[in-house]
Amino acid sequence: MYGYDGTVTDANASGLPGQPQSDPGPGPAADDAAGERPSARDAGTAATGAGNFAAGSGNDGGTGAQRGTLPLLGAADIRRLAEELDVRPTKTLGQNFVIDGNTIRRIVAAAHVEPDETVLEVGPGLGSLTLGLLDAAAHVVAVEIDPKLAAKLPDTARNYRPDADGRLDVVLADAMRVTELPREPSALVANLPYNVAVPVVLHLLEHFPSLRHGLVMVQDEVADRLAAGPGSKIYGVPSVKAAWYSQMRKAGVIGMNVFWPAPKIASGLVGFTRREPPVTRATRQEVFAVVDAAFAQRRKTLRAALAGWAGSAAAAEEALRAANVDPRARGEVLDVEAFARIAEYKRPPVA
Repeated sequence: MYGYDGTVTDANASGLPGQPQSDPGPGPAADDAAGERPSARDAGTAATGAGNFAAGSGNDGGTGAQRGTLPLLGAADIRRLAEELDVRPTKTLGQNFVIDGNTIRRIVAAAHVEPDETVLEVGPGLGSLTLGLLDAAAHVVAVEIDPKLAAKLPDTARNYRPDADGRLDVVLADAMRVTELPREPSALVANLPYNVAVPVVLHLLEHFPSLRHGLVMVQDEVADRLAAGPGSKIYGVPSVKAAWYSQMRKAGVIGMNVFWPAPKIASGLVGFTRREPPVTRATRQEVFAVVDAAFAQRRKTLRAALAGWAGSAAAAEEALRAANVDPRARGEVLDVEAFARIAEYKRPPVA
């Protein structure tokens, strides 16, 4: 782990793919001057519903009303930092860097971070979102897989937020393997790599029950799936498993031109609020096994889809009827509570 002074205090170097990062080429965000103080002309607004987040003038403002208006990283800043580190965003790590300050400010505002909170950020990259979170929260714990980026982040924070001494911990690790952190986070705010977004969210919700709420940026299609409810065509395994831990909601759409490199598809914001899991005698693993089986063959009725899980179609029907679920139904019409009831009635295998 890197402290604010940039020294390595603990290294768990297996790491997680970074986040989206975009080419500061021509475009609205690329026209911003590097390092300029933000103007007071646009305090920015956050979409609280499923609205669009338009690109503003990249480096034109800080995020935190708590600590005043401070500069954020613009396209030229991102370009310079990347050149200093000899870093190019890679598809392998799912890296796309945010280069628009207004977008960062609006994401942080939409996350509803309280001044006394510790925020967990995954894939901080060059620090675009990190600076905004430092403006809004008491402490930030950033988990980064890339050793170069992890080593540089404390220095960037020191240069742009000299008053944030002691409020940033950088953990060099794979977020999919992290089970302990230097501080207990209450919120998750992150620009997640498209290729691992769902597994990362589920892993963190499982291993860090202190996470009460959060906002993550993911591929827009994934955002829709996470927030989908029963009966929707896009309702599936991610929707049900996320609902085990929390109430998910679509919170906005992010355009492509605020990233370097610019992705080919839009990004979506998903907010969540922690909830208690369903009351059930079954374990989470047992419930998730039913979910996986139900959607593995989603065109089939539950009686047929759960035959392998139950041992036979007849055994599946018995469990379904005991759980008060129609055997002719399909998985996409059930909520997480119904899946939990089904899991309770699986018969033990015959010896």
